[in-house]
Amino acid sequence: MDLPPRAWFFAPYFTRGAFFIIRIRTMLRIKVSSPCKINLHLSVGGRRADGYHDLESIFQVLDFGDTLGFELLEEDGVCEILVDSALPQGGIPAEPNIVRQAVSLFRRRTGFNRGIRVSRDKRVPLGGGLGGGSSTAAAALGALDLLAGAGLPPAELRDMALRLGSDVPFFLADAPGEGPGRLGRGGAAWVGGRGERIVPLETPRPWPAVLVNPGFPSPTGEAFRRLDAQRGGGGGGNAGPGREALIKALEAGPGDWPFWNDFFPVLGAGEGAYGRIISALRDSGAAFAGLSGAGSTCFGVFTDAGEAERAARLLADRWIFVCMTFFLARSAFRVVQC
Repeated sequence: MDLPPRAWFFAPYFTRGAFFIIRIRTMLRIKVSSPCKINLHLSVGGRRADGYHDLESIFQVLDFGDTLGFELLEEDGVCEILVDSALPQGGIPAEPNIVRQAVSLFRRRTGFNRGIRVSRDKRVPLGGGLGGGSSTAAAALGALDLLAGAGLPPAELRDMALRLGSDVPFFLADAPGEGPGRLGRGGAAWVGGRGERIVPLETPRPWPAVLVNPGFPSPTGEAFRRLDAQRGGGGGGNAGPGREALIKALEAGPGDWPFWNDFFPVLGAGEGAYGRIISALRDSGAAFAGLSGAGSTCFGVFTDAGEAERAARLLADRWIFVCMTFFLARSAFRVVQC
């Protein structure tokens, strides 16, 4: 990256008993990836006293998502956010609140007050159950930690992440930080609680996947309200098969996965858009197909890339958003340019 001559500071360096002063160029800009995820499995328990639900899920990161650029500005306290989107529904949020929230929270926790400009290349459908906003929040925290040179402990980063959203901690699995509490690499994870309990897993294989969005969002809060209403006020709930059973099941091929999504019977079974999409994915050769998160994106997992490509071409004639991608074998946070 091109930096002005004054963008240097001096740091001590010790090696083999000797002491040196080396010049290190400060980081003024950084670009990070913000990949999305799918829920291969999602069991929703009853509503807790704090208003949240206990969840049990298998998350899988995909080789598809947004990209965010961060640049330090001279004027303190400024936060400029620019969004570029090629989404077919033309959906750019009036204000990308999740990024502003991440910046504000990071500033309150660290005292870092340099001006920041954020550019966001938006590709993940809004309200699509792919964790696009959560991934963006995690990317913002990781990028700010690097730009500020804060070196926050992983536990503090994850605490901030959980304050921004239940899914955000998962996307910090490979963010900056070392030492106790650091999550290991892995593109998949068992996730429990409200999202704070995370067990990183190895991605089974880089399976090809086809994402299909019907062109409308599915607000998470409304999906939970409908699920609670069906269950009689939020009581009961599906306890799920348990962590060990889910992890063991992931070792099988997609055609043998016993996974399900508790939102699907409430939001999309039968002749609705979700039911039609999932049926079309299966008819096109998907070994496993399901609904991600609380909707609105459905996905099919294929065992052959050529078959997935053909399915994507076929489905693109029927649905507003179709994307072929692959399972990522590593966790989400990644610096792509600095």
